[in-house]
Amino acid sequence: MPVIVETTPNPRAMKFTVGTPVGGPATYTSGSVDDERFAPLLDIAGVVSVFATGNFVTITRDEAATWDDIVPAATSVLEASFT
Repeated sequence: MPVIVETTPNPRAMKFTVGTPVGGPATYTSGSVDDERFAPLLDIAGVVSVFATGNFVTITRDEAATWDDIVPAATSVLEASFT
């Protein structure tokens, strides 16, 4: 299943459904990742946190970042890790 990207009520957060269990619920921030599958997401410029549960992750960006830069990079990471 390809990664499905959806908006959320929070304009600084996007939902990425991967179609397979991701673990959790857990929230990761820089320096607090205990699951190596999520560390590359936090290396993407502008990503401040990752929430994982069920079959999706929600990524939150900082105010200066744009989704145009984050979504393709995050989708690539998630496809490599979960699909």
